[in-house]
Amino acid sequence: MINQTVQKALNEQIQKEFASAYLYLSMAAHFEHENLPGLAHWMKGQAKEEMGHGMRIFEYINERGGQVVLGAIEKPDADFGSPAEVFQQTLEHERKVTASINALYELAVKEKDYPTQIHLQWFINEQVEEENTAETILEKIKALDETGMHPLLIMDAQLGKREG
Repeated sequence: MINQTVQKALNEQIQKEFASAYLYLSMAAHFEHENLPGLAHWMKGQAKEEMGHGMRIFEYINERGGQVVLGAIEKPDADFGSPAEVFQQTLEHERKVTASINALYELAVKEKDYPTQIHLQWFINEQVEEENTAETILEKIKALDETGMHPLLIMDAQLGKREG
């Protein structure tokens, strides 16, 4: 049976993962409105990933004999500014998610919940990738902005090729 303190924290993380998906869908809607379908496509893929992360925790709680309790998700913003501003917010958001995952791991260590520690290692590795990807895209957008040209359309086409 799963530790009740850990279960509560994992349920809160499910909410954060689903809220992340909702945020990324809102960013996708913003990019659709700005006629940047490639950036919108990338954000939709990101939303799918976040839903998958939430479901991974959902299934884990059930496998451990716990109870999933879903919380409310706040309405995300709808106006995000330039692509650079959106990806800056994406990077900052991923850093908050990383901090949340790290805190969960620390709780699992404190509570001596070894299965949860092992389960969370996947998320720790995933967050390294998430932050790196967001930072890389942000740096590319900034570099493109500095050229004074409109290569953002090229990047939009590249991000539109994301699979998954």
